[in-house]
Amino acid sequence: MAGTADESTASAESPDDRARRVEEQMTDDERLALLTSVMGANPMSPNRDPRIPPDVPMSAGYTPGVPRLGVPALLMSDASLGVTNPGYRPGDTATALPAGIALGASFDRELARTAGRMLGREARSRGFTVQLAGGINLARDPRNGRNFEYLSEDPLLSAVLAAESINGIQGEGVISTIKHFSLNCNETNRHWLDAVIDPAAHRESDLLAFEIAIERSQPGAVMTGYNKINGDYAGGNRVLIEDVLKGAWGYPGWVMSDWGATPDWEFALAGLDQESGAQMDSMMWQHQPFPENLPAAVADGRLPRARLSDMVRRILRSMYAVGIDTWAGDPAQTVTVDLDAHAQVALDTAREGIVVLANDGILPLAQQDGIRIAVIGGYAQTGVPTGTGSSAVTPPGGFAAVIKIGGPGIMGVGRNLYLFPSSPLAELRSALPHAHIEFDPGMSPAEAALMARRSDLVIVFGIRLEGEGFDLADLSLPWGQDAVIDAVAAANPNTVVVLETGNPVTMPWRDQVRAIVQAWYPGQLGGRAIADVLTGAVNPSGRLPVTFPASLDQTPRPELPGLGTPWGTPVEIHYDEGANVGYRWFAHHGHEPLFPFGHGLSYTTFDYSGLEVAGGDTVTASVTVTNTGDRRGADVPQLYLVEGPSTDRLRLLDFARVELDPGESRRIDFEADPRLLARYEGTTGQDGHWRIEGGLYRVAVSRSAGDHILEAEAPLHSRGFGR
Repeated sequence: MAGTADESTASAESPDDRARRVEEQMTDDERLALLTSVMGANPMSPNRDPRIPPDVPMSAGYTPGVPRLGVPALLMSDASLGVTNPGYRPGDTATALPAGIALGASFDRELARTAGRMLGREARSRGFTVQLAGGINLARDPRNGRNFEYLSEDPLLSAVLAAESINGIQGEGVISTIKHFSLNCNETNRHWLDAVIDPAAHRESDLLAFEIAIERSQPGAVMTGYNKINGDYAGGNRVLIEDVLKGAWGYPGWVMSDWGATPDWEFALAGLDQESGAQMDSMMWQHQPFPENLPAAVADGRLPRARLSDMVRRILRSMYAVGIDTWAGDPAQTVTVDLDAHAQVALDTAREGIVVLANDGILPLAQQDGIRIAVIGGYAQTGVPTGTGSSAVTPPGGFAAVIKIGGPGIMGVGRNLYLFPSSPLAELRSALPHAHIEFDPGMSPAEAALMARRSDLVIVFGIRLEGEGFDLADLSLPWGQDAVIDAVAAANPNTVVVLETGNPVTMPWRDQVRAIVQAWYPGQLGGRAIADVLTGAVNPSGRLPVTFPASLDQTPRPELPGLGTPWGTPVEIHYDEGANVGYRWFAHHGHEPLFPFGHGLSYTTFDYSGLEVAGGDTVTASVTVTNTGDRRGADVPQLYLVEGPSTDRLRLLDFARVELDPGESRRIDFEADPRLLARYEGTTGQDGHWRIEGGLYRVAVSRSAGDHILEAEAPLHSRGFGR
């Protein structure tokens, strides 16, 4: 049967034209209702909000649609690591991916898109039209409790992988956000934190990550952060939202607040289009600014009608651009989900994200009859840990264990050690059937040493609880685990350490052990992935997406401002490192890190040859990568800027991931985004632009930010571009 005239008109219209036409038909009540989302019942807000209809499932955020105009409701769920369930839907589980930082360690574009498709499909099957995904904040401080959710310390790597994930989600017809705009780089008193930074340096670092990712994926919404930036709250920061995001970048979607990050209705005048999780604003600021104040502000002209229309049209525009208005039927019945295939995505991500930091040849573990192996600590007999907070996912079958921890602030109630039911101990016993494997919980250095002494080989698991709402006090392993590793290594030199953390750790025992493996928070099949890498069933290919400092003295802020102050204490953090985040800071100051950005070992070897570079408007390069070892493996060649015409400057310009059989070679092409070669001149998108200094630029094909293999020079033209 032919479609109706209205359907034909809608299909022929651009998302912008359709949003304009539909908005013009709306009443003010309908317009205003679109500008607020409310949370479903959960442990922090246990009562069902009367604004949520009885037949609507609980979610992180609900915004009503306009049925008479075909405008769908917005149902939002936290995301990135899976479709979350922080108490909204009892019994509901979802595929639990490894931490975002593990995806960052994969350096794998296609894997990021595949994981995004998985997220979008599972979200759609539950009726969620918006995934609060796309976490892209740079890891400026290795104590940040939410670093595990994000991707890396580098703007290019973060942007590329975030864009692929967003494209995967939105390819399933589900809107994705990108967050948290911007400089939500610490959790300590985040609602009262003022992030102070030079505006040009901001454009060259954190904002560049957002800019590139938005260009490549066009996410339907941008979520602002809790913090202030240079004195103004992120959600009410006119410079960032109006001048940069919507002005210089021409972003057409809508800007939503984080939950509980809208203290004032006048944020609408600065560019905020939607107040999110309004009940959290009641908890934080004792009112809900948009629903309580916007009707009167519209009526008396304080909120211009043109601005009201713009807010609504941006939301509608993203609905139509992504296609959430085209859903038909009950998603639970019409959208199929292959949980086995999705579990494989989780397993692949864990495998590719595991980084072998050090190995003197003890790995991979040999299949030896009767070998005595001690597995110590880390709740390895039970499962693998995950980070806490709004990103937490309930895996199929539920958690293996939940150990209550607690803490200050409104997020303290959720500060628990969650263990996924993927036991490294069980997986190692399965992978090494002829070994004799014993387990010690690692509660006592002396007891652990007794088992280590009678074993041929020891595998010690070191874990740390990290999560939303709190930062780490230091980089040590908690609960005396460093002392356990010291004692075990002294008792048995054949010691392997496996770390399950969301951030770097200091390693006072580094030189006493034979191998160190960073497994991050490895998701619902993490135990199997760890066993696969340790035994060589999988050749490790992960590379560090963050620099591991030797100590906090090497970082820009050895003492974190505000750490330890009561919840609610205002704090300023001056990001004086500017654009020199992570490995850039280390190179600029000549620090030798514990392990550099991009570092990671394999069970095979790779060689680079035939580097060719060209200049002009940007740098292009090509190199041949050869697997010179005896087993198939994946390498991650990285192209860096190492020197400009007038100064040394270390910048990741491009990267690739290539799988090769023994003896196989492949030619790899690189191309630098010109902004990575340029400086930003000016303060905002209104009066600033990018400028490349003319002259010779030296670049290197490298194994890591600290291991440059082949170098060459390319001439670039002097030019200005962009805003």
